[in-house]
Amino acid sequence: MKLHKIIFLLFLFAAQVFGQKMEEGQIYLADPTIFEDNGTYYLYGTKNDARIEGDGFLVYTSKDLKNWEGPAGINEGFALKKGDAFGTKGFWAPQVFRYKERYYMAYTANENIAIATSDNPLGPFTNNKEAIEAPVRQIDPFIFFDEGIPYLYHVRLQEGNRIFVAEMTNDLKAIKPETLKECVHASADWEDTQNSDWKVTEGPTVLKKGKLYYLIYAANDFRNPDYAVGYATSKSPMGPWAKAKENPLISRENIGEFGSGHGDVVTNKNGDIYYVLHTHNSTSKVHPRKTAIVKIGFKGKKIMAYPDSFKWIKL
Repeated sequence: MKLHKIIFLLFLFAAQVFGQKMEEGQIYLADPTIFEDNGTYYLYGTKNDARIEGDGFLVYTSKDLKNWEGPAGINEGFALKKGDAFGTKGFWAPQVFRYKERYYMAYTANENIAIATSDNPLGPFTNNKEAIEAPVRQIDPFIFFDEGIPYLYHVRLQEGNRIFVAEMTNDLKAIKPETLKECVHASADWEDTQNSDWKVTEGPTVLKKGKLYYLIYAANDFRNPDYAVGYATSKSPMGPWAKAKENPLISRENIGEFGSGHGDVVTNKNGDIYYVLHTHNSTSKVHPRKTAIVKIGFKGKKIMAYPDSFKWIKL
């Protein structure tokens, strides 16, 4: 076995053996997303805090992206709680948005993608307990609207974690299979620092500036300290996508925290753009993953990060 693989396995062993370090006020959500509505910011993510009982998606609120309260979900702190919607385990990577006067949550459970709705960002989000039909396991949904057309960016678990896109039906209940296309998979050195048999790209977020579409994503196994964020560009929401030469955009090299990745973009009231993400708990422990935020911005056609703006999201 190669030395770098031995080191990686030892790192994972240490992460499991040593106890969890819980910091006062720190919010522990992995795969975080922030949704703004009527002047309030809502923070959701994959639950990491073992002190809070239950399964589903917690939600925290803020008026300024600095001072946070919660969990504030309608059901014991949860915006979506197990039993109210599809899923029995693995509640991961939610995205919340408003569409046709309703609030929607796209999320992962049981390694399937489902859509739930609510009249309030605090929940309760519910559905008919069915997932979007697919012939493979799929995770990490992100729904992007362009000229009235909804697109589902997501990860399909086939020969690794690969990011795909497909047009959706207007009721957001299914994809149009004939439109399904692969966006990116791990091929660059920074995307697979452990030379894994199962390569990973995941956590897609899409935004548009001018005539260019930007696909921001995470790469490497999330347990890897080199878990990081990169982006690709396209002239169409369907691709083809060209990965940025300056990748990774956010990593332990510029942020200084292991396992920095898998988040979403939010714009504040002044038009400043931020990327909310998770990191490892410490240099020796993966869990519980900590939630943080860092400013990003455009320089010409490139996206750049401002590491000095990095801060933890705390109550």
